[in-house]
Amino acid sequence: MSTPETVDVVVIGAGQAGLSAAYHLHRRGFVPLGATEGPTAARTFVVLDANDAPGGAWQHRWRSLTMATVNGIYDLPGMPKPELDPASPSVDVIPPYFAAFEERFALAVRRPVQVRAVRREDDDPHGRLLVETAASADSSGTDSPGADSPAVFRARAVVNATGTWTKPFWPAYPGRERFAGRQLHVADYVSADEFRGQRVVVVGAGISAIQLLEEISRVAETVWMTRREPEWVEDDFDTAARVEAIKGVEERVRQGLPPGSVISVTGMHWTPWARAAEARGVLVRQPMFRRIEEHGVVLADGSFLPVDAILWATGFRAALDHLAPLGIRLPGGGIRIDGTRAADEPRVHLIGYGPSASTVGANRAGRAAVMAVLADLDAAVPVPRH
Repeated sequence: MSTPETVDVVVIGAGQAGLSAAYHLHRRGFVPLGATEGPTAARTFVVLDANDAPGGAWQHRWRSLTMATVNGIYDLPGMPKPELDPASPSVDVIPPYFAAFEERFALAVRRPVQVRAVRREDDDPHGRLLVETAASADSSGTDSPGADSPAVFRARAVVNATGTWTKPFWPAYPGRERFAGRQLHVADYVSADEFRGQRVVVVGAGISAIQLLEEISRVAETVWMTRREPEWVEDDFDTAARVEAIKGVEERVRQGLPPGSVISVTGMHWTPWARAAEARGVLVRQPMFRRIEEHGVVLADGSFLPVDAILWATGFRAALDHLAPLGIRLPGGGIRIDGTRAADEPRVHLIGYGPSASTVGANRAGRAAVMAVLADLDAAVPVPRH
């Protein structure tokens, strides 16, 4: 194992939440690890990002997801977005904005660096955490050539901002492995043209499911299926509705339950694409199929439906496998959160998780996590375990 680099704060992930945390660390006098400028006694931070380039999950989204159809994207702190054409693909707009933000505030994000594990250095609850990566990285932000062992960082605090994009959720259904057609998750989606002239089953009741159902149905025959009958809400998904959704998710993570989806809290709100699908007669929900066969699916009534492709719009799970050595995940799959702090490991903060998974929530959580870390470092003695 490489000789560990000692740092005050490791930020894992450079999406909206991670960049927010890095900004607030920078603003409060922290300097990037290995920086040649700034006070020699300054506290240090390092941002580790698994992607090859700036942009977080936005760089992987499908091109038809335009700025007019994204579910809200808020400015990063301290740097408003430029004027944007609503028709522009988000994949062309957001990554350059993130890149400019990193450059403006000299955040020195190291990439591509995959964090494999976060573990305690010893049994001292006030000691340091070891952040182990899959590849060595030097202080310039590039992988060290010829490195034989992972880079390791000794941190006083870890701000985890790994999001969900790398953990698409695939439900288990009988016969899924036998299907001869194409199965893909929303994370794999590129364009509706791939399905032209086919019959496509779209599974899921979230925002992406309805967006892609409406899009694909313009070039293919679509069948929309969900496990439960959607509960449509006539009210707009306004600020009050968002606040209520956040409250519901906050309560779940406080109890250590998995965050769940916003839809599970708020119901299905009518969006322009939902209205468009309804107007064209394609927003017709069918109950979930019983099983998958080689060339189609067996419906709830026992009949067989030939199918060319199945699109699983079934959401994502938090990418937290690297935190497993800490033992803070409860049997139900969640982590108890108090504010941004992991209640069972106070040196770890989770942002972009649960109630802070939205872009505005990620901004606020980044600031809150940094304020809590700063208070702990200033106090010299970390807060006690819960």
